[in-house]
Amino acid sequence: MIKSEIESSTSEIIKIAVVGPESTGKSHMSAYLAKYYQTVWVPEYARGYCEKLTAPPTWQDEINMFYGQLALEAELLPQANKILICDTTFITVKIWSDQIFGQAPQQVINELPKHPYNLYLLLDIDLPWQDDPLRDFPHLREHFMQVWHTELQALNARYVVISGTGDNRYQNAVDAISTYLSEQKL
Repeated sequence: MIKSEIESSTSEIIKIAVVGPESTGKSHMSAYLAKYYQTVWVPEYARGYCEKLTAPPTWQDEINMFYGQLALEAELLPQANKILICDTTFITVKIWSDQIFGQAPQQVINELPKHPYNLYLLLDIDLPWQDDPLRDFPHLREHFMQVWHTELQALNARYVVISGTGDNRYQNAVDAISTYLSEQKL
């Protein structure tokens, strides 16, 4: 396939972003949805990156995670079967940079409107916090939930809050995607 054919076929891929505060089940949800829709999912690049760090992430680390997430998504997009499930997006870099450094890298801000997703599933904080060495701020879950609403609204993004536990949570996500697909007549 030549480059223009690849770009044409990948431009028809529906991109679903699974986002939200820490410890809301994004990775489990992404894996479930990819299996359900028989497609691939893009893991969170920052998790693997941060596992290798020996100190808290720096400004440059945030920029590296931004570029890493973009590259990973671009790598997996051609493998998608009509739908690409993304376990978070580089909006996370903006949110963490704003929280830790008081601002986000300009290249991240500039790229946000250039990388839209068809639908965002914003996972609610109704699951119990699960400790993990890479998770921070368990006492700020409500704050980060509001930050996600604000960021998605600033992008005029179409999003649905996914609540519930167990199979109910997964079904709510499938229902949200099904509603979107039916509205698109896909």
